Amino acid sequence: MHAMQYELTLPADYDTGIVRARVARIGHLLDDWAGLGFKAYLLRERGVDGSPVNQYAPFYLWNTVEGMNAFLWGGSFQVLSDDFGRPSVRQWTGLAYEPGVAVDSPALVAVRRRLPVPEGARLAEVTREAVEEAGRLAALDGAVGAAAAIDPSRWESVHFSLWAHDAPKAEGEVFRVLHLSTPGRQSLPRGRQW
Repeated sequence: MHAMQYELTLPADYDTGIVRARVARIGHLLDDWAGLGFKAYLLRERGVDGSPVNQYAPFYLWNTVEGMNAFLWGGSFQVLSDDFGRPSVRQWTGLAYEPGVAVDSPALVAVRRRLPVPEGARLAEVTREAVEEAGRLAALDGAVGAAAAIDPSRWESVHFSLWAHDAPKAEGEVFRVLHLSTPGRQSLPRGRQW
């Protein structure tokens, strides 16, 4: 399992309705993408949910490297790059995924929390805590799902959760979910990934 995200930070006066319309028009194109666990089409709007910026920032959980590569190198990502410029793509190695107690409900918001892995930290302990946090979040009322991953090049962990209500019970940056493509969500391996 691989996590991936890119962020397009938009001008403060940007009409985010353009992003909403774009997702409404093309979001369904990944609804049956081979190798994709899920893609959450995410938007932060300046002044909403504490966001200081307008930002389009889709988050992906991939079941296969082949599916991810087909997206990045096969033309779909090129369309986004042609429209907005090519963003940096962050990738994390998946540590855990847990479907939430509200897995069958529509996701309204997502929360992302990135944390540095402290120098000298015991990696087995850091990853164990991240896996436990994914399970804890998934068990909370309104949770659609939760994942944990780590970037060993930056030594950063990421906790990502989807929520069926506007009051998520997770700490971090809050995004509105514009669309959720879930072709392989049921195939995402549950729990610890090693």
